[in-house]
Amino acid sequence: MVVPLPTSVSPAVAVGHVFSVEGHDQLQLSPEDRQRITERTKWVLDSPDPPGFRQEILGSIRNTVFSRKNKNSNSAQPPLACVMAFLRSVFPILNWAREYKASMFKNDLLSGLTLASLCIPQSIGYAALAQLKPQYGLYTSVVPPLIYSTMGTSRELAIGPVAVVSLLISAMCSKVVNPMADLVSYNKLVFTVTFITGAFQALFGLFRLGFLIDFLSQAAIVGFMAGAAIVIGLQQLKGLLGISHFTTKTDVVSVLIAVVKSFQDTWYPQNFILGCSFLIFILITRFIGKRNRRLFWLPAIAPLVSVILSTLIVYLTKGDEHGIKIIKHFKGGLNPSSINQLQFNSPHLRESVKIGLVCAIIALTEAVAVGRSFATIKGYNMDGNKEMIAMGVMNIAGSMSSCYVATGSFSRTAVNFSAGCQTAVSNIVMAITVLVSLQLLTGLLYYTPVAILASIILSALPGLINYTEAYNIWKVDKLDFLACAGAFFGVLFASVEMGLMVAVAVSFAKIILNALRPRVEELGRLPGTDIFCEVDQYPVAQAVPGILIIRLNSGLLCFTNANPLRDRILKWVTEEKEATKRPISGIILDMSSVTNIDYAGILALEETNKKLLSGAIKLAIASPRWQVIHKLKVAKFVDKVGRDCIFLTVSEAVDSFVGSKFKGPGNC
Repeated sequence: MVVPLPTSVSPAVAVGHVFSVEGHDQLQLSPEDRQRITERTKWVLDSPDPPGFRQEILGSIRNTVFSRKNKNSNSAQPPLACVMAFLRSVFPILNWAREYKASMFKNDLLSGLTLASLCIPQSIGYAALAQLKPQYGLYTSVVPPLIYSTMGTSRELAIGPVAVVSLLISAMCSKVVNPMADLVSYNKLVFTVTFITGAFQALFGLFRLGFLIDFLSQAAIVGFMAGAAIVIGLQQLKGLLGISHFTTKTDVVSVLIAVVKSFQDTWYPQNFILGCSFLIFILITRFIGKRNRRLFWLPAIAPLVSVILSTLIVYLTKGDEHGIKIIKHFKGGLNPSSINQLQFNSPHLRESVKIGLVCAIIALTEAVAVGRSFATIKGYNMDGNKEMIAMGVMNIAGSMSSCYVATGSFSRTAVNFSAGCQTAVSNIVMAITVLVSLQLLTGLLYYTPVAILASIILSALPGLINYTEAYNIWKVDKLDFLACAGAFFGVLFASVEMGLMVAVAVSFAKIILNALRPRVEELGRLPGTDIFCEVDQYPVAQAVPGILIIRLNSGLLCFTNANPLRDRILKWVTEEKEATKRPISGIILDMSSVTNIDYAGILALEETNKKLLSGAIKLAIASPRWQVIHKLKVAKFVDKVGRDCIFLTVSEAVDSFVGSKFKGPGNC
């Protein structure tokens, strides 16, 4: 049990490096206990120096390129084995291809063909959404999936163009170059943006900068996706209504005004009737597929069936002569080279870098989230950094082969998973099927109605709006919901860029607010144990008389929060004295939550120590982390406060102050 200190106790003084209370020598530690604490203090103070910045960067690259197992055994391997280990790390296909069986190929073949049936119409529609010719969407479904299948770590992720990235390309690139006025320059800009997007993604993975994606929180992503889905849906009114002249703006007000104005001109309701009919057909097949999982293939082939049937209807009825807008001829064949179209000396390079960064973050966020969700279902781990490198390389290669930004598609990945895919071979089958279609079938799509492409895109949008998650965000964290709502309304009523800016701004504001005002909690001992926990969370925790134990609940003690924390601690000491009417002999700072500290944080600790010493109060540091104790030693703070005031645990610090001995499971 805790030995209570009498109310008449005077301030503690240091005796032989162990704190005692005047008039209470029975609280002194035994020589064995004193030796044990001194030895553990040496563990803290004599720990090796942590790796420097240069070592961390080089280490991150090594950890990304080599697996931990290969890294540990490279030194004992011959050069050829090291090269093979490197290749297996960069190209995961070399690992699982050795165990690939014919029975697995049967499932992958079925999945790939099912995937292609959905991918072909969607790719054409997404290319139109990005204001590109239809063939560019199909090109993007050939080269990137082939490269990803050799470098990616996800077995189910289906690669190709997606709606949100297509919207980003259209909304941001069209502000730099108008595709209606100069389509050639617009294409060059898109290819340059794709290259820059891939370069950013590869760098994120190589230097382990995936945390940058986390600045766009899950709440912001939910709001952004929902807003983008509505914007994409409104954009499809152009094709669904057969409107010739439409606004290039993406906000709701501008789109609705453009729709109203279009009714003043001649328009043909046949487009709307045809598009809505097949939209209903696709949604019905999706409903049936959800009710009966054996019919998973039905909603997958519904878009392709819609394209075939609508094309036949237009061809047989000569609907193009009666106002139905059709795709007409588009170029097929192999992906042509676009290396000479990359423009790094363009006056629009700055805009290209900005658009590329935004596309890189959004594309990675969607792909990694989708890949990890299905990897969890299958029970394997997906390497996020290798995924970023794979995405980057495939987009860099894609930019040189007439592709625009590709990433993982949620809808197609779900189809791939339902079809029973075993490995990334399904992506290879899909890419080969699309390539054959480019070679042989592009002429057959001449009479395909534009309204059908609009209906296919519209059918994919409900999956982007997650009402349940938005409601859960509201219940859990109102500030998170503010980021969600900001992204949603920003995309809806301003622009895609504004929605992203609002979401990132709110997320940063939340981070800054938490950094400026971190929680500082008083700790107490749980009865009968050596565990010290927050007294507000555990009312049974008992404060140690004469000692104030404080935990800094902040990952970083830095210039943004050092002075407020110093003032809070000193104010707390004053309040504690006035509330208990007892003198405080020492302050113990539990720094187990503080992972790093800067110079301003060290200065704040020094000032706190000086003011406490002036009031005959001793300061002790407990559980300092590696970087923290290293910097405290370098700054000579340990010498100023005393080596005997650094402790491995809060329990040992308390023992040194009051001399009491407890046996328990350890410090929390």
